[in-house]
Amino acid sequence: MCLPVHETLPYKPSGRVGDRMLMTPGPTALPPSVREAMRGELINPDVDPAFADRYDTLLNKLATVFGTDDEMVVMGGEGILGLEAAIASTVAPGDHVLCLSNGPYGDGFADFVESYGGEATLVGADYDDPLPIAELERTLADGDFDVATMVHCETPTGTLNDLGPALDLLGEHDVLTVVDAVSSLGGTPVPTDRIDICLGASQKCFSAPPGLATCSVSDAAWERIEARDPDSLYTNLLPWHDAEQPYPYTHLTTLVMALDEALDLLLEEGLDAVYDRHREAAAACREWGHDLGLEPYPGPTRSSPTVTAFSVPGRATALQDRLRTDHDVTLATGFGDLKDDILRVGHMGYNADIDRVERAMEALDAVL
Repeated sequence: MCLPVHETLPYKPSGRVGDRMLMTPGPTALPPSVREAMRGELINPDVDPAFADRYDTLLNKLATVFGTDDEMVVMGGEGILGLEAAIASTVAPGDHVLCLSNGPYGDGFADFVESYGGEATLVGADYDDPLPIAELERTLADGDFDVATMVHCETPTGTLNDLGPALDLLGEHDVLTVVDAVSSLGGTPVPTDRIDICLGASQKCFSAPPGLATCSVSDAAWERIEARDPDSLYTNLLPWHDAEQPYPYTHLTTLVMALDEALDLLLEEGLDAVYDRHREAAAACREWGHDLGLEPYPGPTRSSPTVTAFSVPGRATALQDRLRTDHDVTLATGFGDLKDDILRVGHMGYNADIDRVERAMEALDAVL
């Protein structure tokens, strides 16, 4: 299969056979300029005003990528920190939280809720089904909820959920919304302006190193957090809501510089072009897969443009091992019960490139 190279990519990944290639759905491979950004002289963020200025500019760039005017927060920790902080900051003991789910991360929100004393109602569906909107409507009609959680892209299954119908219903019932968009932000449009707390992370479509949790927080969410006055420490968003000191702890300066450069690359390319590039990479990956007799899980109409999960029952681990050993290509398997049944290609961020997809799929062809 011969495919064209996308013309608008502002950096050109190496596609040479013999280079180890990371094609997982986060962490992704890093653009050279992002790696270079981490080589700069270390700055003390607590005393150097240059860092404060750079950080403020980064927040503005991040808001542009998120597509929101809401306040931005960048916490020092992997993306899961953002998910837990959103719950720790908004859920008090006894609060009723609706967790809408069709995947592992959607289910996991219920665990966070219960760990902070909230009462979680899981409105769930099988992992290969859409979000259960009819059941959501019945559940909202039967009870009162303070907060609702959901996931935009369920990375373990490659599923991109249509959040519109759920957000419509939750808005009608004045329920605060928390959305995990960790593996979709920067790769496909996210309805951030309709979400109270929208969660991202540095190591997915932004193609920066893992270690920074990003989120946007609406005015309604801040009102709830201030009324809640969380007693948690590092998982508390409230200390970040301070105009005089926007980062309450010593920030991870090297990672911040890398994320700043990664955002520059996205904005230089233009978000529409970025989204087109992700769609093209996903289409190429699935065309290859179809030619190899592989179908995406849960199906092509609901698969994310940032990751393809191929159904390979009972073979995922063996294929992953051979790809890494024989071809220097690293893919990911599934989670839990699907660990050996799903092989995932991460075509997000720096990896949303036809050449890189082509090399990964050529290697998969060889091991099959």
